[in-house]
Amino acid sequence: MYEAPPDGPSSAPAGTPGPAPAARTGPSMPRLAAASLAGTAIEFYDFFVYGTAAALVLGPLFFPTFSPLAGTLAAFGTFGVGFVARPLGSLVFGHIGDRHGRRPVLFASLLLTGVATVAVGCLPSYASIGVAAPVLLLVLRFLQGLGLGGEWGGAVLLTAEHAPARRRGLWASIPQTGPPVGFLLANGIMLVLSAALTDDQFRTWGWRVPFWFAGLLAAGGLLLRASLEETPAFRALAESGRRAEAPLTEVFRRHWRPVLLSGGGLAIGYAIFYTVTTWSLAYGTEHLGVGRTTMLACIMTAVVIKAPLTPVFALLGDRWGRRPVCLAGCAAAALWMFPMAALLRTGRPLPMALGFTVALVTMVMILSVIAAYLPELFEPRVRCTGAAVGYNLGGVLGGALTPIVATALAGDGGPPWRVAAYLTGIALVSLCCFALLPETAPAAGPAAAPEAATEPAAA
Repeated sequence: MYEAPPDGPSSAPAGTPGPAPAARTGPSMPRLAAASLAGTAIEFYDFFVYGTAAALVLGPLFFPTFSPLAGTLAAFGTFGVGFVARPLGSLVFGHIGDRHGRRPVLFASLLLTGVATVAVGCLPSYASIGVAAPVLLLVLRFLQGLGLGGEWGGAVLLTAEHAPARRRGLWASIPQTGPPVGFLLANGIMLVLSAALTDDQFRTWGWRVPFWFAGLLAAGGLLLRASLEETPAFRALAESGRRAEAPLTEVFRRHWRPVLLSGGGLAIGYAIFYTVTTWSLAYGTEHLGVGRTTMLACIMTAVVIKAPLTPVFALLGDRWGRRPVCLAGCAAAALWMFPMAALLRTGRPLPMALGFTVALVTMVMILSVIAAYLPELFEPRVRCTGAAVGYNLGGVLGGALTPIVATALAGDGGPPWRVAAYLTGIALVSLCCFALLPETAPAAGPAAAPEAATEPAAA
């Protein structure tokens, strides 16, 4: 089994002061957490608004020559491209973060994703420019994923590397509330437009408004991050001259096992989220005859309920360990997938909302502690690359394929039992992956400096 790296700083030479004093004289933890949360919410707003549009309108607009089922599959295919791009983004921005600092990653990733999202809202449909429309859609979705792949590592390390060890899970979980905030904002705007506009208006121009709004959000996020300081961990590495020359090479040579296991463990979290928020939206509106406003309301209700639980489970991770919380989340997910499918099949709002809510709670049990867990698995010199690649690999395994596979398994509206079986299988695989990872939470004792991982054993 992979051995956990010992807790405590090791990046600076013996006898030199640790990074804790720099953290105390820098910006306050609430301010750092707020900046991380805002940027992550904006990035995920950009990513999620595309998923909602893919479920509702992109198929007919950009793939009109396909059958309804094939058009939905094609739209979800472009949706999946964003997940394929995320690990590539983590490689590019991870290298920047480990060589040049966490701070530059926060600006470049947000700018890239914001520009690509606004461009999607300006893109002509197939009826206007033919096959160039879906090709450009594919390219812009790829750029969205590239930017988001870099965002998570920078935002999480900003808080995790400033936080005191005994509360690292709590503070690092704050950026993890960004995805539900971004989702609620994206779907809230879609819900208002869907309810206020006619079908023709929504399909003609209404769906574009949330993409244009991303430009304002990105500008605000860049202003908010303008005064952020570099993390103590990276400053210590830079001062001691111990930055990795080739972070990616080092990660794949020495740390490939925790990267693969963390990606496999996270797969169920992504699979659940995009089953609930993307596939079920298409399934409910196209095959169960449920209005899109009703489906969006059910999904948003579940997200509203689960979002505040993120810091709660993170506190449990600080107290009892990261791995037990992840294992419990995987086990609960495996037990709930068939009940969720049965509740979805009813087509009634309250049962569907209940099914979605419990499913998302099992997901948040895992994702709440991951922002502390993944950085603690890697030494500081390759932490940005290792944590980001593992996190985004989980997105590919669980998020990119799930809407496509679920749509194919459900066929033309058949019962979703095969989808439930597919999700249960992913949950069991994720359970095994977390079981093979070490515990990293600091043992009970005096608060430590904001470093967790040192030199992990070579895989």
